[in-house]
Amino acid sequence: MGTTVLDEILETTRELDSTSVSAHELGERMATDELLDVVRHRELLEALVTEPLDRNDLEARLGVSRATSHRFTRWLEDHGLASRVDNRFALTGKGQAYGDAVVRLERDLRAATALAPLLESICEAHREFVVAPFADGAVTTATPEDPYAPFARFVQLLRESDTFRGFNTTHMVPPALAEPSDRPFDGRDVELIYLPEVVESLLETHPEQVHEAVEAGHLTLRTRESLPYGLAIFDDRVGVAGYDNQTGMMRVFVDSDSAIARGWAERVFETYRDRSDPIGERNES
Repeated sequence: MGTTVLDEILETTRELDSTSVSAHELGERMATDELLDVVRHRELLEALVTEPLDRNDLEARLGVSRATSHRFTRWLEDHGLASRVDNRFALTGKGQAYGDAVVRLERDLRAATALAPLLESICEAHREFVVAPFADGAVTTATPEDPYAPFARFVQLLRESDTFRGFNTTHMVPPALAEPSDRPFDGRDVELIYLPEVVESLLETHPEQVHEAVEAGHLTLRTRESLPYGLAIFDDRVGVAGYDNQTGMMRVFVDSDSAIARGWAERVFETYRDRSDPIGERNES
């Protein structure tokens, strides 16, 4: 396992826009007023990202007057962001890039706001990579009134799934809190990656259960020395969990059924699985 954490991050997010180059490293920065001008016209750019529109379509789509639509289209042409083709305004390559950028900006800012509890609970190096996949995810947080809400959400999804894969720094379902039907490796096909000490704890507290599931082919356990957060892949949804460093309790659980989130989760799990040890090999070493 001679690969660095950064290598793993880059590999697991290779199909996402994960550049970490800061704007000031690219040369002369855009003026603040210029950036604000682009943001102020974001609805105009977003309207044209999908398809070219004529002036009447723009006015109807944006709910603006004729005079405003003239001002908008003049701004587009003056900045080289659109050209007129067959009386319709089509974004140039530069305009398309601007449109895509403002869509991502608003999406990421909204997602960061919604995912704030999760981003506070996971390693700093991994924070930016969970924003895009879970931009529209369901966020469940622990509160003084309901400290086990994230755990309850996880158990709900587990009960609805015939398969379960994931990794975690602690028990996915705390043994002390779990009902028999809530244990991840009971009644379903399961593949889990845990820290070595967590596997040792499982083998000490539930030896017969674990060995029976492994021998029946329903459970595959692997270990790894470090893991960034909790990852859960169910039949229909995928989720990420953040934990309290002191108590080990789940502080937040974010889940999604989007194709982007599932693709991301599958790649992340495969990467960590490839760099983990089956418990059989570890026990023999």
